[in-house]
Amino acid sequence: MAARHELAFEWVHLSHKEPSAFVETYGFSGNQGAINLEGIRITPVGKPSDTLLVFMHPASTLQLLPVPRAAAQLGAHVLCAGSRYQRNDTAAILEKVLLDLGAYIRHAREVWGYTHVVLVGWSGGGSLTLFYQAQAERPTITHTPAGDPIDLATCGLMQADAIIFQAAHISRARLLLDIIDPSVRAEHDPDELDPQLNLYDPRNPNQPPYDAGFIATYRAAQLARVRRISAWAKERLEYLRKKGGSEMERGFVTHRTLADPRFLDPALDPNGRRPGWCYLGHPETVNNGPVGLARFSTLRSWLSQWSVDDSQGDGLKAAATLRAPLLVIENSADDAVPATHPRLIFDAAGSTDKRFAVIKGATHYYAGQPQLLDESTNLIRAWLLDRGLLSE
Repeated sequence: MAARHELAFEWVHLSHKEPSAFVETYGFSGNQGAINLEGIRITPVGKPSDTLLVFMHPASTLQLLPVPRAAAQLGAHVLCAGSRYQRNDTAAILEKVLLDLGAYIRHAREVWGYTHVVLVGWSGGGSLTLFYQAQAERPTITHTPAGDPIDLATCGLMQADAIIFQAAHISRARLLLDIIDPSVRAEHDPDELDPQLNLYDPRNPNQPPYDAGFIATYRAAQLARVRRISAWAKERLEYLRKKGGSEMERGFVTHRTLADPRFLDPALDPNGRRPGWCYLGHPETVNNGPVGLARFSTLRSWLSQWSVDDSQGDGLKAAATLRAPLLVIENSADDAVPATHPRLIFDAAGSTDKRFAVIKGATHYYAGQPQLLDESTNLIRAWLLDRGLLSE
């Protein structure tokens, strides 16, 4: 068992130039011709390392969560890297998040002098890390899904040395497709609902355990709703372009985005999750609450993040082209990520050096599970040691 270390925390500020047709985020990001990024580097006191573990989530900050701290306590150098959209993904463009992650990796190698960089994709960071590494290894993207130019082939994204995919999902778009509420009949009115598809309506004759026919109908209705919103977003963007003038973007609200039958029926894609509950609390409360996925979005952001037919941040496609070593960790009682997602990523991965592991009984956040957090952290440490990416 590795010794535990006292931790030092360092605030990190990076700035990289980027011209922008309009300001996307409120505050000092993009309105001066530059993107300002903030992160926290966590290091074990008195223990140097030539390897940096980089955690990034498209829209969240991770330094307050237990996973990065646990890695640092066991001797790893860790960077919790915030994107330009941290704490507010309303306008997030995934392709631009790759530029932010690339700026951190370049800084880690060229300024801090780390020899090795390992991307740790926890939760929503999982598909992001795969997306980044795929574009760093074989860049293909020249435009966002909205048609805006962003040439990832010429921006010099540096490759990571290994990828860890931990308690993570396939993509933001795929996750939303799995959980969006298809009972919504009118996007402007969250109370105009189809009771036959409303999981939370006691009048609905379809109650758990759900039969296969209902699930097939439900999933088809979810896809139809996502596609209606995507078609509307494209139509609005085209309208703004044809209209001319200075108006370039619009924001909108998507009501009811957490109604996955799996949260109510534990027999669907079974794992050890708590029935009638999810990582954000009671599913019905979250469904139309203020913190739901995709609740607030712009037209461009919807296409980049949430449209399953348009988003380029597809973890399965990215994994298929992967060359770097890959460790996939499934938490067997995950109450956020569908149980099928980690295995699908592992099976799709093109890496010749890949491993799949399960932390039995672990929930998404390891809440009240310090022993299981230790198990996963020691697993990661051993895997890195075996590949010469971490020293004793």
